Amino acid sequence: MKRALLSTVCLTLLTPLAADEWSMPRTPAGHPDLQGYWTNVTQTPLERPERFGDRRAMSEEEARELEARARAAEERGNAPSDPGRGAPTDGNTAAAYNLFWLDRGLDVAYIDGEYRTSMIIEPADGRIPYVDDPPPSLLDQWRSEAPIGAGPEVATIGERCLLFWDFRTSNSSAGPPMMPMIYNSNYQIVQTDDYVMILAEMMNDARIIRLNGEHQPPERVKWMGDSVGYWDGDTLVVETRNLHPQQSHYGSSPQLQVTERFTLVADGRIVYRYTMDDPAVFAEPWTAELPMRALAEGERIYEYACHEGNYALPGILAGARRQESDAQ
Repeated sequence: MKRALLSTVCLTLLTPLAADEWSMPRTPAGHPDLQGYWTNVTQTPLERPERFGDRRAMSEEEARELEARARAAEERGNAPSDPGRGAPTDGNTAAAYNLFWLDRGLDVAYIDGEYRTSMIIEPADGRIPYVDDPPPSLLDQWRSEAPIGAGPEVATIGERCLLFWDFRTSNSSAGPPMMPMIYNSNYQIVQTDDYVMILAEMMNDARIIRLNGEHQPPERVKWMGDSVGYWDGDTLVVETRNLHPQQSHYGSSPQLQVTERFTLVADGRIVYRYTMDDPAVFAEPWTAELPMRALAEGERIYEYACHEGNYALPGILAGARRQESDAQ
């Protein structure tokens, strides 16, 4: 959707309420009720900018300054522009006709009374701890061995509309982990006694999480992996493995295991934490945290028509077939 949650969200929505002001909603089974429509957009980056060093939190003044810059950049980007040149850019703002269609969020992540400098909280430097010589992903290997346009198998999963794929990070909104994207970073959560379903607006990807189940054999890989969840007190814990080898997150390998934690901390606010464990790529497991906020009343998610009017992939493949024909 065009704009999941405007920057006018009050700070009180981001601040945990006193115990006597809020009663946790629960399902008939007694578990926290996470159901509804959510967004995870934020100005806080995954990795910590160097200027913050080992500071996990910034001051309120720094947060307000960053948010003001983001709002000013959006106002400039929303100004009419030449479609041939794109809109004015600023920081992580991508050029387009204008920024009306984009939604990266305007607020700094506020968790446990801290304005976070990065989503990553472990290790302490807020950076992904890569091994010295990480192996290339399977998709990178395929693409290095095949000419451009050789076949749809070497195109990215985003180009094939299988999952939404961020070319900057090799990450998808559906996850896991579930990360904010250029726009449509919105989710619907549905619970039953035996399952939790998380629908990502971007590409209409639905994760079916089995509760208190067993993981499938490692050879049964699938998009978004094999997710099994359980309740740890009032926190939903989801463990995922067996991700499809083409679904690489930040360079991860098929060994990747992701542990997510969903904790409802206030009305309309979930703290989402995940840990990435992949000894082939990461020198140690690393953990990130970001807030998920309920969409405003009346807002919802919509179908994402990825292939509608998309001629790029057929054109690339047709060009490759023509090159092969000419060579013969």
